[in-house]
Amino acid sequence: SRSYSCRLQHWALLSVSLLNCLLSTACSVGLALAVALTVHSRGTHLVRGCNSSALPVDARAAIVTNDCPFNTTRIYDTALALWFPSLLLAAAEAVLSGRCCLVALVFQGIGPCAHSYGKEQVRPTGLI
Repeated sequence: SRSYSCRLQHWALLSVSLLNCLLSTACSVGLALAVALTVHSRGTHLVRGCNSSALPVDARAAIVTNDCPFNTTRIYDTALALWFPSLLLAAAEAVLSGRCCLVALVFQGIGPCAHSYGKEQVRPTGLI
């Protein structure tokens, strides 16, 4: 019973860490794409929803029109300032989730590192 519970926990750890690694990687790729498209277009994609012919080619130019539902003066810098830390944190989360997934595989006895950790070294501990 105890061994079954421990193996179930290891499989749950493997499943959750693999899912989180995939989601974090997808988030990192999406953020990197958003940053690349925004920098390449100089922010024009950020103000595309505004219906004004007065919008500049460069979104960093300060303009305020009534045709846009938000203030366009700082959208370029603000978007990049928020996306870069988010990108770094999502990438770090993907790496840590991948490492957690590898640990779960070692606990299951799967993978190249699993043979160096014998069953006697990775023993389930009792709950207090």
